[in-house]
This record gives sequence, C-alpha cells and structure tokens, in this order.
Amino acid sequence: MARENVATNSPFERASLASLDQKMALARRCSHEGVIAGAKAAIAATVASAIPTLASVRMLPWARANLNPTAQALIVSTMAGAAYFIVADKTILASARKNSFKNA
Repeated sequence: MARENVATNSPFERASLASLDQKMALARRCSHEGVIAGAKAAIAATVASAIPTLASVRMLPWARANLNPTAQALIVSTMAGAAYFIVADKTILASARKNSFKNA
C-alpha cells in the first residue's frame, strides 16, 4: 500500500510523516557524506600503499622473490578497502552525532 493512498486523519499523523521524511533525508545526506569521504580516503590509501609496495618489489630481493603481482594487488586493495570503510564509518557516526545534538 503506497503512502499516497493512506488518508491522514489527524495532524499528528501528518507531522510524524513529515518528521520521518526529514529524518530519512538527513540519513541519506549523512550516508552520502560518508561515501564521498570514504572514496577520497581509499584513493589516498591506494597511492600511499602502491608506491612503497611497487618500489620494494623493484629494490628488495626478498620482495622481488616473494611478492608476485597478485600479492601486490592484494596489499594495495586491502589498504584501500580498509581506509574506505574506516573513514566512511567515522564520517557517518560523526554526522549522526552532530545532528542528534543539534536536534536535542
């Protein structure tokens, strides 16, 4: 049953729907900010981990012998993924905390 088909009988129901829509918009904005911040962190972590990984494979005999291209890609992608999720989570929690104090 769509929300447009539901008749709101009291002003309390209309106010709660408006409040719910406002909360959903705020949650979407917080999530979007987290995704953007996480993507920026993932890009930075990719560069920050790829340069030393590739340099060590070219310069160090141990790394040349033991780190094949799959291992190198795994190191870089693990750093990028970890940075994305950590920064996105922290950004979303910080936005939610800020908004909860603002609404209180």
